[in-house]
Amino acid sequence: MIVPILLYGSQMLRRNTSDVVEEDRPGEISRNMFETLKRAEGIGLAGPQVAISKKIFIIDTTPMHGGDPYFKAVEKVFLNPQIVEIEEEEVAFNEGCLSIPGIFSELQRPDKIYVKYQNLAFETVEEELQGLEARIFQHEYDHLDGILFIDHMSGLQKRLIQGKLKKIKKRR
Repeated sequence: MIVPILLYGSQMLRRNTSDVVEEDRPGEISRNMFETLKRAEGIGLAGPQVAISKKIFIIDTTPMHGGDPYFKAVEKVFLNPQIVEIEEEEVAFNEGCLSIPGIFSELQRPDKIYVKYQNLAFETVEEELQGLEARIFQHEYDHLDGILFIDHMSGLQKRLIQGKLKKIKKRR
């Protein structure tokens, strides 16, 4: 089932989330999130973006995969994720967000991270993520703490997009 994606200005996007437990039915939640993500033509979606205040997000880079190792095909569900370690090297990349349509900004983020999360069977997974997958993980992980990608922008960049943000806020 396709569900609405909350837009900038919704208080739900700024709330902290709680852990996912089996009773939350994460399989059903993630199926709905994948359908919604495909319809929106995105590559990542977090629980708060679909009015779910739980530590869950999905990544699906399969539409972008074209042989470039940076854009490797990944389709995953992350429950109760944690960033365990961050490599120092940062890479700039143009980011956007389905909750803030039409706004993009080049942000610096670590290119390699070590993470820990649970899969849909609630098994703990520890792995190294690199490239686009690491970037999307960090972007979606921020959503779980009420942080939006625009919060990483400079003061000047934020002032330049105020008009667009006001228009998005009115649409919600």
